[in-house]
Amino acid sequence: MENSIVKLLKSKRTVFDTKDLAILWEIKNKDTLKSKIYYLTKEKKIQKLHYGIYSVDDKYNKYELAGKLKHPSYVSLETVLRQEGCIFQYSEEIACVSNLNRNYVCDSVKYNYRKIKDEVLYNQTGIISFNNYAVASKERAFLDLIYLNKNYYFDNLNNIDWKECAEIGKIYNNKNFLERLAKYKNLC
Repeated sequence: MENSIVKLLKSKRTVFDTKDLAILWEIKNKDTLKSKIYYLTKEKKIQKLHYGIYSVDDKYNKYELAGKLKHPSYVSLETVLRQEGCIFQYSEEIACVSNLNRNYVCDSVKYNYRKIKDEVLYNQTGIISFNNYAVASKERAFLDLIYLNKNYYFDNLNNIDWKECAEIGKIYNNKNFLERLAKYKNLC
């Protein structure tokens, strides 16, 4: 069983769903996989984060978990804008964009998914892809937020690249949205 944990630790992931475990452990039989997962969680070798999602320890990447909880999705909105200094209010909530509105709580952290139209969700413009998850750039997160919230208050928009916003803004294909973007730009 220790070899199984070593395979997980050697992978570049911190969060695994049952499909990942089956591939890494080379197990084709679902009952065998289920038994192994049950045994390893009981022995505290892996921990269950959510139904069908596991980690080796509590040092997992929360953004990676966000990508596993709801697919397709990417981290965006207030989470990115808070890190970039556009929003000052503190929150541990992970805000994401997806094809459905959903909320999950794992390890006392709330994962909030906001629905956006497929043409925007699947467009990779302004999305930074990592090995196991994706995060919106500051400009893409800003645009996602003003697309989903008509009157949002931002604490600091001084570091927004307005040319980049104009380019990315085209993917939303919405005249009212572009007018809102212009109003925010004029506030700076």
